[in-house]
Amino acid sequence: MLKKPTMIVMDIDGTLVDSVPDLAYCTDVMLNQVGLPSRGEEKVRQWVGNGVERLIKRALIDDLEGEPDKDLYQKAEPIFLDLYQENTSKRSHLYPGVKEGLIWLKSQGYRLGSITNKAAQFTHPLLQDLGIKDYFEIVISGDTLPQKKPHPAQLLHAAQFFNTAPENSLMVGDSISDVKAARAAGFQIVCLSYGYNHGQDIRDSRPDAVIDSLVEIQNLLHAT
Repeated sequence: MLKKPTMIVMDIDGTLVDSVPDLAYCTDVMLNQVGLPSRGEEKVRQWVGNGVERLIKRALIDDLEGEPDKDLYQKAEPIFLDLYQENTSKRSHLYPGVKEGLIWLKSQGYRLGSITNKAAQFTHPLLQDLGIKDYFEIVISGDTLPQKKPHPAQLLHAAQFFNTAPENSLMVGDSISDVKAARAAGFQIVCLSYGYNHGQDIRDSRPDAVIDSLVEIQNLLHAT
């Protein structure tokens, strides 16, 4: 049973936005430019969720775990960053129900923030281009603080910004990283069933609730 929160923070990639089409495009072009074969969108879907650095490394070695050759990574990273700067939102899109869910939450007076491991240079244009940036009073990106999810620092920073106790705060995410961060921060955590969780069912991570669309958060919060 959820306790009615004072404020809600939301993950972006895999929760609000399907950003894999752009990430997969940039990944494959980068790989081709360093002499490696394309990996394809299906593999990239399994690799995203821990920031650009981990995505690049996973793509270079074609595996979820491990480290690529250091020189290869240093060659590949600037290629990817340049590509993604130009392709942050060309193929990405909001998941069904996201806009409607955000509109409802604002209509009910909830204060909203977003928390992501994506760097600010990509986060702000993505939210702006997809028309949802103005719903959030604060946007905490992967380089806002020294730590990022699953460390709780970003969530606690948001609670401080809103002058809200962690126990009165709710995180909405899609991955085990979001669940770990929320638990460490003392937040409640609701997860979307469709996101980026390396092929694992998010229910296995035991969030407080799992929904199939952001509009379904109405049912959870009306019940509190």
